[in-house]
Amino acid sequence: MNTEATYLKNNKVYLSGTVHVPPKYSHELYGEGFYEFILKVQRLSEQCDYIPVTVSERLMSGVDISEGATLALNGQFRSYNKMDNAKSKLMLTVFVRDFVSPETEQNPNTVELSGYICKAPIYRTTPFNREICDVLLAVNRAYNKSDYIPCIAWGRNARFVRDIEVGQRITVFGRVQSREYTKKLSETESETRTAYELSIGRIVCGDTSAEEDD
Repeated sequence: MNTEATYLKNNKVYLSGTVHVPPKYSHELYGEGFYEFILKVQRLSEQCDYIPVTVSERLMSGVDISEGATLALNGQFRSYNKMDNAKSKLMLTVFVRDFVSPETEQNPNTVELSGYICKAPIYRTTPFNREICDVLLAVNRAYNKSDYIPCIAWGRNARFVRDIEVGQRITVFGRVQSREYTKKLSETESETRTAYELSIGRIVCGDTSAEEDD
């Protein structure tokens, strides 16, 4: 039988960065208030990811979450559905389990997810002939809930995951990635939006694994 500890092992995130947008009230659940803020996390390439974070008010006491403050946290990459213009939209956030001291030797953006492929992977190549594969991973959570996490694989990982069947359990390691894209609304209108996903660095499926090669 799966225990809550098992579910916690399915979904692990460590982030370290600076507060880009300070907390704003989000919602209340069972009498407990939750807030959202944006954490700026630097990549090795010196680009940055701007990651939405959700935190319970009970964890905020004594923690500096003002703009520009340095933070490190352990949490989970979670999804929820939000109605937008009468359509259900998948939203993603890192849910804080606890704040910790920043580790200077640790990668500031690490994720480990174990879940099931719930949609046929979509493999493609870019105009520059780079291989990409989109994967939607269902990660079980306690109380019969699941998080649906979009993942993107590159190079060798893309080739490895493209043929894995729906329903197969895999473990992926990588980082939370933010990226901007342009959404066309009409012939004359478009807007810039931000997408969030797990950028895969390594995949394990049974006794076989692959790592990004480019």
